[in-house]
Amino acid sequence: MQKLYCRLSVAMALGIISAPSFATNGDQMLGVTAMQWGMAGAHTAAPQDAATVLTNPAGLADLSMQEFRADFGFGILNPPRKVNNQDSDSDYYLMPAGALAYRPNEKLTLGMGMAGLSGMGVDFPDTQPAPGFQSIVTTKQFYKIAPGFGYQVNDKLAVGAALNIDYQSLALATPMFQLPQNQVYGFGATFGLTYKPNPRFTIGASYTTKQEMDEFKWNTMAGTYGMTMDAPPIFSVGLAFKPMPGLLIEADIKHIAFSDVLDKVAFKTPAGTSQMNFGWSDQTVFAIGVQKQVNPKTTVRAGFNYGESPIGPEDVDSNIGSLAVTEAHLTLGLTRQLGQRLFTSLSYAHAFHNEVTSNSGSGNKIELEQNVVNLQMSYRF
Repeated sequence: MQKLYCRLSVAMALGIISAPSFATNGDQMLGVTAMQWGMAGAHTAAPQDAATVLTNPAGLADLSMQEFRADFGFGILNPPRKVNNQDSDSDYYLMPAGALAYRPNEKLTLGMGMAGLSGMGVDFPDTQPAPGFQSIVTTKQFYKIAPGFGYQVNDKLAVGAALNIDYQSLALATPMFQLPQNQVYGFGATFGLTYKPNPRFTIGASYTTKQEMDEFKWNTMAGTYGMTMDAPPIFSVGLAFKPMPGLLIEADIKHIAFSDVLDKVAFKTPAGTSQMNFGWSDQTVFAIGVQKQVNPKTTVRAGFNYGESPIGPEDVDSNIGSLAVTEAHLTLGLTRQLGQRLFTSLSYAHAFHNEVTSNSGSGNKIELEQNVVNLQMSYRF
């Protein structure tokens, strides 16, 4: 029986990490809405829409609106990926997002946003060089609801904060065991500021705390399994520059502390607690985006985003099934005014193919590329 539990733990180590599988900076999305995606994630200093409540709530105070704004949309993710040359059978995923902002006075702007930030799953018939050894099927979702505010302290400084209310679900299936879909809740917070030393420059900064999640618990015929998967703290700084009317350039640097939550993870089994040594490293992300208003009704965007994979060759054997290895991303975006108060936005992002091969001699290899299309509708007055 002890040997069986050992095999279960090994299988879990091979499969569980595929759950936080495919956003694009590690397991984090580049943005929430089409406007943010179009700037390749460079949106800390110059907010694009009400979804800034999820990324830098201080940006609410800088939004282009008089009293109210609504931004809603969805994304379609296509992530062709392989583990040891085996394709996953699940290739399309829906990512909803939305946010509202209300300005009761010139100083204060209230907001609330909701978005899926990571997850969905994989479906590999076989993940090992030796055929028939290990199939993996996972489903994971991570959603965040964030009520918050932005406050204009003076003409140059705005501050903001948001409460993060988190929902996470996870299911796992291998030939050795099945852990059904289960869900947990958690909390965190996001703090931010924007500062304008002059009309052409804006400096932005935001900090999202570690999202403290409840423990997953699965009741099976063999007993109870348990695990906690927190989301990492994130610190971002950005500089936005407006060299002329209608042109915006922003560059952001983001630090994602994956080592706080995905270096070692405790896994509880009926036989005791084992440790998953996933070994994820912290990730530093560089993003640059350009936005140009080509006429009174049309704005275009383009951006580039790069962050080294948090999974290195030394960690591949502990992350079979993980898809969080993309590094370079190119994005395009467009906003078109449809009426006096109604706008629509579209973005396309491509994460270039990247693969990581184990340096242990096992031959294990994980690889991924991605295509993401986002559509957004915006209403403001």
